[in-house]
Amino acid sequence: MDKEISVFAETNFRHKKEKFGVKEDDRRRHMYIIGKTGVGKTNMMENMVISDINAGHGVAVVDPHGEFVDKILQYIPKNRINDVVLFNPADIDHPVAFNPLETVSADQKNLVASGLISIFQKIWQESWGPRLEYILRNTIISLLDYPDSTMFGILRILVDNEYRKKVVKSLNDPVIHDFWTKEFAQYNEKTRVDAILPIQNKVGQFLSSPTIRNIVGQPKSKIDIRKIMDNKKILLLRLAQGQIGEDNAALLGAMMITKMQLTAMSRVDVLEEKRNDFYLYVDEFQNFATESFAKILSEARKYRLNLILANQYIAQLSEPVRDAIFGNAGSLVCFRVGATDSLFLDKELEPVFDANDLVNLDKYQVYVKLSVDGVTGNAFSAKTLKIPEPTDDNVQTIIRASQERYATDREFVEQKISEWAASNEKENNLGAENGQNVQETQVNNYQGYGRYLQEIKENISKKPVESMDDQQKLEESVSKIETIKQIDKNDINGIENIPTVKSEQIKKMTSKIIQSRDINKSEDKLEINKKILTDVNQVSRPSEKQPEINNNELIYQSFKSDTSHIVEETGDSKDEDQEMKKEIKPGEIIKFD
Repeated sequence: MDKEISVFAETNFRHKKEKFGVKEDDRRRHMYIIGKTGVGKTNMMENMVISDINAGHGVAVVDPHGEFVDKILQYIPKNRINDVVLFNPADIDHPVAFNPLETVSADQKNLVASGLISIFQKIWQESWGPRLEYILRNTIISLLDYPDSTMFGILRILVDNEYRKKVVKSLNDPVIHDFWTKEFAQYNEKTRVDAILPIQNKVGQFLSSPTIRNIVGQPKSKIDIRKIMDNKKILLLRLAQGQIGEDNAALLGAMMITKMQLTAMSRVDVLEEKRNDFYLYVDEFQNFATESFAKILSEARKYRLNLILANQYIAQLSEPVRDAIFGNAGSLVCFRVGATDSLFLDKELEPVFDANDLVNLDKYQVYVKLSVDGVTGNAFSAKTLKIPEPTDDNVQTIIRASQERYATDREFVEQKISEWAASNEKENNLGAENGQNVQETQVNNYQGYGRYLQEIKENISKKPVESMDDQQKLEESVSKIETIKQIDKNDINGIENIPTVKSEQIKKMTSKIIQSRDINKSEDKLEINKKILTDVNQVSRPSEKQPEINNNELIYQSFKSDTSHIVEETGDSKDEDQEMKKEIKPGEIIKFD
């Protein structure tokens, strides 16, 4: 069969078997695959990827589990070993640099910022707000103007005055410049901490993983998406959720897909007929489907970025993404689906098939609506092809070759990140020596303590499962408290000098959390939580000499916002909150009994 046709199935009408596929031009109109888990979706995509690789095409695979990429590695022929770019965050000893904030052209800065904002909003939609988005957007745009920025700069620019001054000095956008010099600079202590703490918690959570920060903390990306597309390389993104975490996998995957979208759009500098087709396969794509997916589906065709997307059911998709899928995908492949989806898809497949047909399909059986010469025809039944056995075993050779080209030694990366962090401390000290406002310095130092205390509160509020693993996690959070003493000298200086709320208030709020989460049903777990509070006291006990800085209100607000849903559940009144608030006095020292 013509090598420009991607073969993936064979007809089975009246037992007449004939292999078929999609023409190259029709693939530019994208393909959508839907079906329950275990019905053969990934098997079909594997077949198509192998076919594309053997045909010499450029391919990218986004795999949230790991098995998809592992299978493809077994089918890479010898003549394409050097074309493989393996991005595997779970390989902690060989991090591959990917910097979402790497310098881009001026006309793409707002697109990059919007793409990253869309990603963060999807991951943290439950706690998203307009002020968070406003500050984060200005932060990202600012860092895109500053050389060698990484995601660490998002946290640093918010609390490090010297670093912020350098970034602001490099800005070309007068509106963003005015935000920092005329708006952010005028925030009082409470407003500033309230504004930046959510960003620190969210971005800090992402960067707290050594695996992730060694990837996004390198200024220069080793993966050049433009070269991969133009030179028909094979990009394999092994984002195994079970190894790196679901949120981390979603963030990295969404960032990579957004980068591919922007890179494809940058090919406007090449005549359309000279742009090499590049095939992007995304399994379980709802994990990465931001609102920008709608734009990719509607515009990617002319940039020769051709999508093959698969997921399990329609409810996983937001309405804009769903509408973009069914409005722009030229080919539709339906495996067995649930009753709800069958009613929706019935409209796509009528009059040939109905909802009852869709819920009764066997494994590997599909109903297909195929784009042929730009026209989508009527649906027909088919069976996807089996994958042949691999003939070569080049997996280890491929992995080593990719590591040598694109990875960096873990120790070297961590050393560079440590040096960057050390420069933060040095600049802060210089700022203080040059007469930097002491009170503002203390507020900045508070941030590290606030982030860590947030982690402690989250551990306390988790509902335990009756297993040793969960108990161990709580115990580990206790040991982390000791670690903070050695992590950040600036943070410790801040901890020593910051007054906090009275122990009665923290105990009262913690008691509500414990009661609402049924932690008190287990004496062992209750003791662990008490130990957490005791150890927090040991770390956060102020020195005898402390400045008169009223951060009590700030910490009270932080606790109140984190436990507002608990207060509602337990029926406590606003009057009680006000009474607790009145008990907090400036300069009061916390003492845990």
